[in-house]
Amino acid sequence: MKCPAGHDSAANDYCDVCGIAMPTAGGADPTGTITLPATTTPPVGSVCPSCSATSAADALFCEGCGYDFTTGSMPRRAEPATSAAPAPAPGANVSPPLEVAWVAEVWVDPDWYADQQSTDPLPSPGVPLVVPLRNTSILIGRESRSRNITPDIDLGSDTGISRRHAQLTTDGSRWWVEDLGSANGTYVGGAIDALPKTPVVPGQKQEVRAGDRIYLGAWTRMVIRKAAPGEVAGV
Repeated sequence: MKCPAGHDSAANDYCDVCGIAMPTAGGADPTGTITLPATTTPPVGSVCPSCSATSAADALFCEGCGYDFTTGSMPRRAEPATSAAPAPAPGANVSPPLEVAWVAEVWVDPDWYADQQSTDPLPSPGVPLVVPLRNTSILIGRESRSRNITPDIDLGSDTGISRRHAQLTTDGSRWWVEDLGSANGTYVGGAIDALPKTPVVPGQKQEVRAGDRIYLGAWTRMVIRKAAPGEVAGV
């Protein structure tokens, strides 16, 4: 017996292919084919009730949206893939951790301030700020939440520092500094040398040797050294 959609069905109540209701047995001819009245509606599956796309009369699914003509439901949406490991926090340092403890001593340098001829008032020099260096790549700059910039060495008090000013990198024993296209440049000078006049070429790494000073901004001087025993907790 054939259903109104043209499927061969062994059942006489509902088509066992598409599930459409079968006409009464009185409408069948001797060959088993159902004769539909002239007023019968178009076969199920011709127009999708979900997106109104036209499909073949014997289609089981809508080619447009995937609507299931047999069950009258939309296909189940795939669940988004989840990662076993949590994603790092925005702005987090994802470079490898250092096995040996290093620190950066950050000073307010009156001589560098005078050389830069800044119009901003000079802060009190005081004692240096000691910043632990915990990764092989260290960003120097000024924090910006709107731009998702979280420097490892935040020099936001120095108005001459760019958001992403410079990058320190290390192989664990030697250090290099790279200017990231800052507005006022990054300079490296020796411990007993005069103040440097030539900035580090942006985009090129320059080695920072033991005792070297890194100058940047309106008054900042920085020295990279190994941490003293017990100076950095957790490293």
